[in-house]
Amino acid sequence: MADTVRPIRSALLEGIPHGFLTREGGVSTGLVAGLNVGRGAGDDGAAVAENRRRAAEAILPGARLVTVYQVHSSECAIVDEPWDEAGERPHADALATNRPGLLLGIVTADCAPVLLADRAAGVIGAAHAGWKGAHGGVIESTLAAMERLGARRGRIAAAIGPCIAQASYEVGEDFRAHFGPEDAQFFAPGRPGHAQFALEGYVAEQLRRAGIGAIDPLGLDTYGDPARFFSFRRATHANEANYGRQFSLIGLEG
Repeated sequence: MADTVRPIRSALLEGIPHGFLTREGGVSTGLVAGLNVGRGAGDDGAAVAENRRRAAEAILPGARLVTVYQVHSSECAIVDEPWDEAGERPHADALATNRPGLLLGIVTADCAPVLLADRAAGVIGAAHAGWKGAHGGVIESTLAAMERLGARRGRIAAAIGPCIAQASYEVGEDFRAHFGPEDAQFFAPGRPGHAQFALEGYVAEQLRRAGIGAIDPLGLDTYGDPARFFSFRRATHANEANYGRQFSLIGLEG
């Protein structure tokens, strides 16, 4: 495991402090070795805290990190002031702010992290878009929250970070039933009774349908790259007792 934190950045968000973190450069060991930032991963609390500190310093040194308690919802929390990260956090799956010195964080382990920015307005957002959140409206909620802070959809750029790729994401007929015929393009034929779901493509389409024209899907598969990424589904298939989570961060300089 590499000992250096190595953020992945999007050209669309160039000039804005941001990064999709890998599992490289952390202090955790065992099943979650590396830069695990998930508090629910059965990891040592001190290791998680150090990993979070390292990740934040790699993106915006000195900023106040803000995260939410993620529940696969469509809720977006507007951040005016940072809350106590060790205490009660809002139950939501996205954040938006226009306050300099804050660093918004989303944790994922196969779901799609989305980082968004309107440079002209000085408004940023971060969303955790699993299939439930994306289907339920988390993208629209994030954009609406950013608009309340002064952003305009036509100016927002969005990058979609590492998530499970279509080739790695087998789903059953019960999953397919949640989607309409307009979403058929995101399902490829699989073994009998199954299909392969394109989560990244679906999230990108949600952004397009919402009026976002500048979209950067990075095309990185969490399942297929164990050296760089944690994956819930990979850990499940391996019958592992737990799995790590990686960070996606975006901030505004003070």
